[in-house]
Amino acid sequence: MADSTFWIAALTGGTAVLASWVTSRGNTRAARIQADTAARAQQTERRRESRRTAYLDLIEHAHQTVEVYWEISAVQRTAQAERRPAALEELVERELDAYGKLRRRVRVVELEGPPAAATAANALQKATGPFHRALRDMRSDASADPDPEAVRRFEASYRPFWAALTDFIDAARDAL
Repeated sequence: MADSTFWIAALTGGTAVLASWVTSRGNTRAARIQADTAARAQQTERRRESRRTAYLDLIEHAHQTVEVYWEISAVQRTAQAERRPAALEELVERELDAYGKLRRRVRVVELEGPPAAATAANALQKATGPFHRALRDMRSDASADPDPEAVRRFEASYRPFWAALTDFIDAARDAL
């Protein structure tokens, strides 16, 4: 009987060691999975916050850029004829500066992605082109009265710009 007790004890001990080893491996694997999941969640949240910051920065700067365009429209409507060229020259400098800042923010959105948001950001940047070309034509005439067609094109540029901004906001919302 002593022999069978020894074998039962050995079998029980072996089973306990094996069960402990299996449990340890399972716990280790579960801990690894949990750590990987937490790391992915943190990475996803960091990416989301980074994108959100880039998107909000671009939206904010688009509004600042359009404020310069509103000032140009106001000068065009209200400035005295002899003061208009000088006022437009000053605003052209601000418009170029605003465009440069907008372009940098578009590049950040391109970097952050995804492609749909980057495409919408590029379209927003391109929507400033008609303003710039019309403003260039408004300034090209040295007289106090700019080309009425250039003024009309400048004023007509607001609607496509707002549409491009709305498209970007929609793409940014979808990306987040």
